[in-house]
Amino acid sequence: MNRLFNTLFVMAFAAAMTITSAVAQQDAVAQQDKDTNGTAMSSKGSAGTTVSDKTFVKKAAEGGLAEVELGQLATQKASSEDVKKFGQRMVDDHTKANDQLKQVAAQEHIDLPTEPSAKDKATKARLEKLSGEQFDRAYMRDMVKDHRTDVAEFAHEAKMGKDPAIKSFAESTLPTLRDHLKEAEKIAPTQKKTSAKNEPSGQ
Repeated sequence: MNRLFNTLFVMAFAAAMTITSAVAQQDAVAQQDKDTNGTAMSSKGSAGTTVSDKTFVKKAAEGGLAEVELGQLATQKASSEDVKKFGQRMVDDHTKANDQLKQVAAQEHIDLPTEPSAKDKATKARLEKLSGEQFDRAYMRDMVKDHRTDVAEFAHEAKMGKDPAIKSFAESTLPTLRDHLKEAEKIAPTQKKTSAKNEPSGQ
């Protein structure tokens, strides 16, 4: 009788251990799924950001920094009042846009460059050596060229961008850039005409 009781006890104990092990395994699987979902949720904010979006943000940041620095240079070196005013507008508008881009980049976990590109640095170095009408002409020529590129790139991002926040930034900034381009194209021919008029004949 005692032997039968012991056998039943051992079988019941083994069954209980099996159930406990199964429950523990289920809990472990459930915790793993929870952790996996948690990881997925934590990266959800930047899941829609493509390489193209990030490249756009990087170039927009570098370009914005350059526009501010070149605008400051124009307020100091330009001889034309129109060019000075345009330079100041570049400082004001692009500083505002740069601040907006910083907020978007922080939201999407994108590190922004802290200085202009090597190409823009070279442009600044070249303009720093000029003065008077030579500076006005060169600066406005660069502004027309730069803003044509900017308008094209922002228009592309506004239409094709995948990240909603970055796409919205491009859409909201695009009208200002188009206005910059329109103004630059208006001032540039004036500077060219003025310079040609003041040059001695035969040159």
